[in-house]
Amino acid sequence: MKTFGMSRRGFAAGALASMGFTAACGNGVGSRGSTLIDARVDATLEEMYRTYPNTVTLSQKANGMLVMPLVTEAGFGFGGAYGRGALRVNDVTVDYYSLVKGTGGLQIGAQQFAHVLFFMTDAALVEFRRSPGWVAGADLEYVVSDKGESVAADTTTVLSPVLAAVFAQAGLRIGATLEGTKYTRIIP
Repeated sequence: MKTFGMSRRGFAAGALASMGFTAACGNGVGSRGSTLIDARVDATLEEMYRTYPNTVTLSQKANGMLVMPLVTEAGFGFGGAYGRGALRVNDVTVDYYSLVKGTGGLQIGAQQFAHVLFFMTDAALVEFRRSPGWVAGADLEYVVSDKGESVAADTTTVLSPVLAAVFAQAGLRIGATLEGTKYTRIIP
């Protein structure tokens, strides 16, 4: 009776080849992730411009916009949020980003919303793009309130380096804020 034996060298070569193949399956090359994100970004911008006309002027003055079409946030004591979107400069997608947020405290519920960050200065856009993981702070100015009302883009608001529009909220959790949200560049 013949037995099939495999040498250590043959086993190692096979293992390395299978790991390389497996790693290549998830690298994003040839995936539809970027196409899907871009389609969602386009739809989100159309909805924002239609619902909140003051954002059209802001987008024309902005040096870049980070559009997060769908952010899902949930919490029961501890909570978190996740979403993916695109950074657009001159109406062209230049990078893709993920959003992650962790929260703690008295909270219960879940919600989904979209948001857009308007980078009004070159310095703010450059800082965002160079950062390995940019975190939104309490200094954000909101141009669409959490009640869904559009805020006028007055001189004070336009002078802020980063403006935020949070809209299309659905769910059982009230008052979406972006403070403490971390944005990281991804390859979809």
